[in-house]
Amino acid sequence: MRETAYAKINLALHVRRRREDGYHELETLFAFVDAGDVLTARTAQQDSLSVTGEFAQALDDPFGNIAAKALGKLPRADGLAIALEKNLPVAAGLGGGSADAGAVFRIVQARHGLPDDWRERAAALGADVPACVESVACIGRGTGTELAPIENDLAGIPVLLVNPRVPLATGPVFAAWDGEDRGPLPEGAASAITHAGRNDLEAPAIDLCPKIGDVLAFLRGTGASLVRMSGSGATCFALFDGEAERDAAAAAAAEHAPGWWQMRGRLR
Repeated sequence: MRETAYAKINLALHVRRRREDGYHELETLFAFVDAGDVLTARTAQQDSLSVTGEFAQALDDPFGNIAAKALGKLPRADGLAIALEKNLPVAAGLGGGSADAGAVFRIVQARHGLPDDWRERAAALGADVPACVESVACIGRGTGTELAPIENDLAGIPVLLVNPRVPLATGPVFAAWDGEDRGPLPEGAASAITHAGRNDLEAPAIDLCPKIGDVLAFLRGTGASLVRMSGSGATCFALFDGEAERDAAAAAAAEHAPGWWQMRGRLR
């Protein structure tokens, strides 16, 4: 069994207020790229997880990995040996760990089905995990676990992801948010929300990691139809009208800053 853990991006992310439980009330437009980590699974006597790939060393405790925890959340008659090819950077605003957990849920679903309370089990692993299980564009509210469908008129749009290879933890970025409620997500289809929306974490993330500003400035000079930071950073994305424009921007980025990580794809 083979499953892609699709990279998650936030086409818009509006932070509304700090909650008494320490979390933040937010509204976001989740979208997913048709590329990411790759999980290969086979039946086994007991669950196991092995990690390879460019960013494998960032996961120094594979059995504390969220993908391994996802296996523990889903009781089954037999075990699964999962090989995770870690292609997405860690602490990058791409929901990499959540995407891996979502892929585990889909693997188990294909073989055994999921329990009726799978959404609660997924949310217990992380706020992005329920959205990552389904990996389709949707609106997230609350902490991101309250999901609603959206008219996805952006499916198939070419996208370029760029990260300056600087990990950025989510907690400090949210803590640095200025607390100002700048209003809800716009109404409409995905494209309308994206172009009229914003990412309220972009400014605090740039303060903590100025290289994000460098990436955004470069991408805004490529002719992209929209450029924005994803999640709490440090990955930024650019949407393009065609693959040729995207690929030209990717080549220019590689020449401009050879050390930057990048991934090309299309929105699902």
